[in-house]
Amino acid sequence: MNIRIQNFGENLLNRPSGREAFLMAKAYIFKDIKPTEEIVLDFEEIKVMTPSWLDEFITGIKTEFNNELKYINTENPSVSASLKTILV
Repeated sequence: MNIRIQNFGENLLNRPSGREAFLMAKAYIFKDIKPTEEIVLDFEEIKVMTPSWLDEFITGIKTEFNNELKYINTENPSVSASLKTILV
């Protein structure tokens, strides 16, 4: 399953909006996900991202689902720094 993070906005800045994005994804995107299906988070066209937004989104996925996560289009310095911060 490929999730375009840009669908949640180009500037992803705070913990409450990250939690809201996860809850929306849980209700509409992940509702039919299979337990063995890989989740690909695509960060194409993201302008700014904070670790707090990403932490809420990824922690929600990891808490609710046992699927493998993959990250693509992470070249943006804001995205790569946020990923490094929360995936340590």
